[in-house]
Amino acid sequence: MSTAAPDSKGSGLGIGIDLLAGLSIAGLLLPEAVAYSGIAGLPPQAGVIALFAGLVCYALIGRSRYAIVSATSSSAAVLAAGTLALAGPDGASRVLIAATLVLLTGACFLIASAARLGGISHLIARPVLRGYTFGLACVIALKQLPNLFGVAAPHGDFAPRLLVLLVQELAQVNPASAGAGVVALLLLFLCERLRRLPGSLLVIVLGVAASGWLAGHGVSLTGVIELAPTWAWPTWPRQGQWLPGIELAAALLLILYAESYSAIRSFALKHGDSVSANRDLAAFGVANLVSGLFHGMPVGAGYSATSANDAAGARSRLAGLVAAATILLMVWLLLPWIERIPEPVLAAIVIHAVSKSWRLTVFTPYLKWRRDRLVALAAVLAVLTLGILNGLLVAIAFSLAMLLRRLATPRLSVLGRLADGHDFVDIAQHPTATEIAGVLILRPEEPLFFVNAESTLAMARSHVSQPAQVHAVILSLEESPDLDGTALEALADFADWLSARSIVLRVARVKDPVRELLLRAALPQLPPQALDDWSVEDAVRLTATAAQPPLSPSNKESL
Repeated sequence: MSTAAPDSKGSGLGIGIDLLAGLSIAGLLLPEAVAYSGIAGLPPQAGVIALFAGLVCYALIGRSRYAIVSATSSSAAVLAAGTLALAGPDGASRVLIAATLVLLTGACFLIASAARLGGISHLIARPVLRGYTFGLACVIALKQLPNLFGVAAPHGDFAPRLLVLLVQELAQVNPASAGAGVVALLLLFLCERLRRLPGSLLVIVLGVAASGWLAGHGVSLTGVIELAPTWAWPTWPRQGQWLPGIELAAALLLILYAESYSAIRSFALKHGDSVSANRDLAAFGVANLVSGLFHGMPVGAGYSATSANDAAGARSRLAGLVAAATILLMVWLLLPWIERIPEPVLAAIVIHAVSKSWRLTVFTPYLKWRRDRLVALAAVLAVLTLGILNGLLVAIAFSLAMLLRRLATPRLSVLGRLADGHDFVDIAQHPTATEIAGVLILRPEEPLFFVNAESTLAMARSHVSQPAQVHAVILSLEESPDLDGTALEALADFADWLSARSIVLRVARVKDPVRELLLRAALPQLPPQALDDWSVEDAVRLTATAAQPPLSPSNKESL
């Protein structure tokens, strides 16, 4: 944009598009915010307060042009599990503890931003996140079915128990509640095919219009929304619960940021934008602190809301501010009507929102690649059978255990020279490659560290002990960017073992940090000149020169 006129026109057009986008997503965000309060077991205003805090704070501080920061179904479910574990079913105590957890989550975000831990989302592998999201969506839907059918809602988040209790309550189903919920659910799925028709807004308008008749037939309504909560500093009901609270806040941080970063990064790649992870951490921290101070819910960038914002044509964070202003106006003018939204309608909105996570196609790549299938399956089963919080922790632990298992399995390749060049490759994968006479070239296929160093070098000893005469061993360490103390000691023991058998040891393709470490270690069997081989070819040539008597021309050709 080199001239002022196009700049001005483009800016005016962008503002107009952002205004329309903000107006269009406001009707989606408000009912979801009220519905997510029900998931968390908190008053309706908790979700509305979180929505204001997330939209305004992220628009002022965050980086992404498309992210919509509000309460999410996953954070609401985690918060519900945490407050239930700390306070039990007492509603007043859960509200106070929830506020403390949200404040602690905001503080954790700010600490992570100050420490520049933008990569913290990588602690949850994508297969774990997808499996966890799938299982969580199933649990959330199960927990909403009692509200949909008008029966008593059971406590807890164990899927088998929820199913059993729901079956036991089928005789008590309220026909009016079930009818309203099913009709709302069908309309929501129907409106997916009619993109111009806002399904959430439609079912809410119909639900409010029928609220008088539904209430007369025993259907529960949303109830009073108090946007000016009574101030009370959060306290724990029992002593010694600060540590569990911090642990729950850390769990909320992990799941919120993993979910948020996935959404932010996806749309940044789509539009060619840059990502500022540490700035976004700070934005989420401030938003959660503000939400917690006003007794709101934890907030993050949900994929569905961000996707809706992008689909509406948003071009900047102005769309989020417009949505916040629109929602404020809606709450101010329509609050009495919002309080009359039937609970089965809200339950239908939640079930429809999480239904997007039920697509089995998200697991197709892992089945096709034959990678991380067990990790994704374990995440689903962990959430369904162990609950939301324990399921998340078990899923992360399982993925780390599978990683350690893979790294701990020693894999050692024997390298040979290709017939048509100087490249050295694994002879098991390349039958045309030939070994160098008297020289054994070994390459660990995983980084050497305390888990696998001993077993990998034990495998190297077994190769050296083969009947073929070996006068030199070359260890190619390109897969090891660094060595810990255990790996260094194991390497020293291997060098001593070779020296006792009059076998020369050289290392090749060594990274600079490893070379500096080996120089500091000053192993007698690895003098500085044994660390200067930038390629296996150099190591082979120097080993042959040092270990053998002068060669005849015919022998030189064989090498």
